[in-house]
Amino acid sequence: MSAGSGSLPRYILQRLLLIIPMMWVLITVVFILLRVAPGDPVSAAVGGKLDEEALDQRRAALGLDRPLYVQYLEYLGNVVRLNFGETISDNRPIINIIRDNGGATLTLTLGAFLFALLIGIPLGLYAGRRRDTASDVSIRIFGVITYAAPIFWTGLLLVILVAPTGWPTFDIASPITKFEVEPVTRIILVDAMIAGNWDAVIDILQHHVLPCFTLGLLLAGVFIRLVRVNILQTLKDDYVEAARARGIAERHVIRRHAFRNALVPVITVIGLQVALTMSGAILTEKTFNWPGLGTQLVDYLTARDYAAVQGIVTFIAIVVVITSVLVDVLNAVIDPRVRY
Repeated sequence: MSAGSGSLPRYILQRLLLIIPMMWVLITVVFILLRVAPGDPVSAAVGGKLDEEALDQRRAALGLDRPLYVQYLEYLGNVVRLNFGETISDNRPIINIIRDNGGATLTLTLGAFLFALLIGIPLGLYAGRRRDTASDVSIRIFGVITYAAPIFWTGLLLVILVAPTGWPTFDIASPITKFEVEPVTRIILVDAMIAGNWDAVIDILQHHVLPCFTLGLLLAGVFIRLVRVNILQTLKDDYVEAARARGIAERHVIRRHAFRNALVPVITVIGLQVALTMSGAILTEKTFNWPGLGTQLVDYLTARDYAAVQGIVTFIAIVVVITSVLVDVLNAVIDPRVRY
């Protein structure tokens, strides 16, 4: 086996092994930050509702009366077993919250990525092909604005613009109807399709379009700038000039040579944007009352339920790490240069 053929498995193994220290650092940081927060988490969450004896019992049940290093080791062991504990305010297993609401966040995230790719890649390609023209400048300004604009401000602005129109495509005034759909995948849109409940599918999509578009605009600015820069760089490469010298039409040069190679960095950036998307999803979900993990996280933050916040944030951190590593592996499969 040659060195080149053996480099991919070695690279994949290295990236997979890197998951362990990355997760350990993230989990430790989450644990420390919530432990150094002032005040007692039990009193903050249910203080005034229980007497002191009941509060002590709740602290003992959560293990908060144990030494800090014991809490930390127990916390690490529970996370390895995907046991994120229970909430303080309503005694719900956090894994159930993740199971019941994670599908909505996944639906929003995937929809936002789809919007971002449909908006960002064509505009970036168009701007790169027309460098320094009025359309190029306009697209660049649009990309900067969409990337820099606060996600909650963009969401509120779209609500203000869309709500008076009464367009049925964007239902933002009413909550999602609670349809009787069997939870097969825990993703409400997929479960509604499996059940053949098309009224539920339409209702979910009407609530889904605007949050996805809002979060997608944030990502679209990244893809516009990235695709434009890489198109400009690729068009200067020798193999592109050689294709032009052979008399190949410019549109074929762009599509078959420049465009494909310009998309390679986009795959890497998708992994890097997972954290940005998850943080944006938290604000987007709350703005549009979307029933995902972000809405739950904000509600538990408001209730000062630090145990719930710790569990949800830990799960989100694990998802971000795993996704980033998987994207790195995919990028190495597509582009052999990454392995060296």
